[in-house]
Amino acid sequence: MAGFDNFNTDFYQSSYSVDDQNQAGYGYSNTEEPYNKAYGQYDYSQPMGYTGAPGMMPPQQPYTGQIFQPTPAFTPASPQSMYGSSFEDEPPLLEELGINFDHIWQKTLTVLHPLKAADGSIMNETDLAGPMVFCLAFGATLLLTGKIQFGYVYGISAIGCLGMYCLLNLMSMTGVSFGCVASVLGYCLLPMIILSSFGVLFSLQGMMGIIITASIIGWCSFSASKIFISALAMDGQQLLVAYPCALLYGVFALISVF
Repeated sequence: MAGFDNFNTDFYQSSYSVDDQNQAGYGYSNTEEPYNKAYGQYDYSQPMGYTGAPGMMPPQQPYTGQIFQPTPAFTPASPQSMYGSSFEDEPPLLEELGINFDHIWQKTLTVLHPLKAADGSIMNETDLAGPMVFCLAFGATLLLTGKIQFGYVYGISAIGCLGMYCLLNLMSMTGVSFGCVASVLGYCLLPMIILSSFGVLFSLQGMMGIIITASIIGWCSFSASKIFISALAMDGQQLLVAYPCALLYGVFALISVF
């Protein structure tokens, strides 16, 4: 037992003592810093603020608002202020769809009165409501005579509009849209409805029928060429435009007669 005590005493000899805890260690000799003070030497009676180390960001400011009531940064506009004060200020549905009965009536009167001057600003609009009605009316009058020709009417109309579109773009300086060409040719189909209505009452294959058919073809082609000339400012070229229009309406006349 005495040998074990001697071994325990002689195992490790060190000069370290408890009194050395009050001294600075590891090379930090600055005694002014509070973190280098030994235990029991802090003054706890004085409150110490946050003194961050150099290079560290200071803490953020505390939140001063109310809980669940944040400060609004963006106030969205109401639906009424975005789309108008009320729904009464919105335009009518027909106007949004591009259907204007006043312009339809003026174009119809222009076709029915070949000698009347055409308004180029109105005729240059892309209005297909009237032409669709006139095509349906033309097919309906042919149906009354026992001819189911709706497919031929729409097919010939599409091919004729495409041909006139290419021709007018080559002849005019300003150019024209396909919708404008289809609108004008569709409105000028109105006299052909009169011809097919005559075919319901009597036969158009006699001499009287030939005269009426030739007059209707001239009426349609003259009205269409007049509108194209006024809308595209093609002065002196009405006969050049009227000839292909007469060929197109001549096909519709053949459907009505035979």
